[in-house]
Amino acid sequence: MKDNFIQLENDDILRLEIVDKNGVSTGEFLEFDLEDIELPLKYQELIEEDKKNADHLKNQLLIIDKKQDVKGKKLLSKNEEDKIRALNDFFKKEEEIYNMFLGENGVKKLLNGRKLGWTSLRLIDEYIEKQIMPHLNISVDNITKKIKEKYTKATNDEVLK
Repeated sequence: MKDNFIQLENDDILRLEIVDKNGVSTGEFLEFDLEDIELPLKYQELIEEDKKNADHLKNQLLIIDKKQDVKGKKLLSKNEEDKIRALNDFFKKEEEIYNMFLGENGVKKLLNGRKLGWTSLRLIDEYIEKQIMPHLNISVDNITKKIKEKYTKATNDEVLK
């Protein structure tokens, strides 16, 4: 009964294996469906939300700097503790923002389980720019071309009838 199944194709799936600095596979992958017409919108949302989050952090730090500083509970002053909390909230939000585009746990996969920081944010931006966006740009062109072909053919068929 081999006729009782449907063979699915994985057309236009970009699968990027993640390897460590020594070239050893981490066993993790990022996958992008290049025919997903919402993928460019997700990337655009990443950029917009990233900017909003950075502006929010900047405002939080300005507010903290304007407060009178007092001795903290341990080594740091109260303002220094507040700044660390603000930065921690910023990085948590950044991880959520990037995962909207990269997929579930995408940031953790790219960082091989490490915590997100300034350097790693720049690295992730570089990975996206150099290794994902070229495929995404081609994908947008291909989707547009396929839509034009489909509806140009449909229009021509209707004219012929």
